[in-house]
Amino acid sequence: MTAGLLTFRLSRLFDRLQHPVLLFDAAGLGVFAVAGTQKALDYGINWPAVLGMVSGIGGGMVRDVLTAQVPTVLRADIYAVAALAGAVVVVAGAELGLSPTAASLAGIAFCVFLRIVAIYRGWKLPVAGSEAS
Repeated sequence: MTAGLLTFRLSRLFDRLQHPVLLFDAAGLGVFAVAGTQKALDYGINWPAVLGMVSGIGGGMVRDVLTAQVPTVLRADIYAVAALAGAVVVVAGAELGLSPTAASLAGIAFCVFLRIVAIYRGWKLPVAGSEAS
């Protein structure tokens, strides 16, 4: 019942997403970016946010290559930036002494939120050589 009410309330969002795959992809991006970041933090690896970002975008790249598409991360979409933002939230949470669970949930939520808003609003990164309109 709750899912049905949310669907009616957020119908414009779902129309804009066009495919539920994008919603699940955003969730997977957040989970894997955070998991990679947590592993890097656990093992004391330098630059844990970068490792988390790479962990997050790896699955999407494989998916796109297997479906003969240009990987999302190589287009102007806010994809790797969302993964990096979620990973930075996890690192910041660890530095502030938050529990790993709280930092992870915050990182996932921020990554998914940023990715979905970027899709919904049509946000793109600037492309080198393109003229500003």
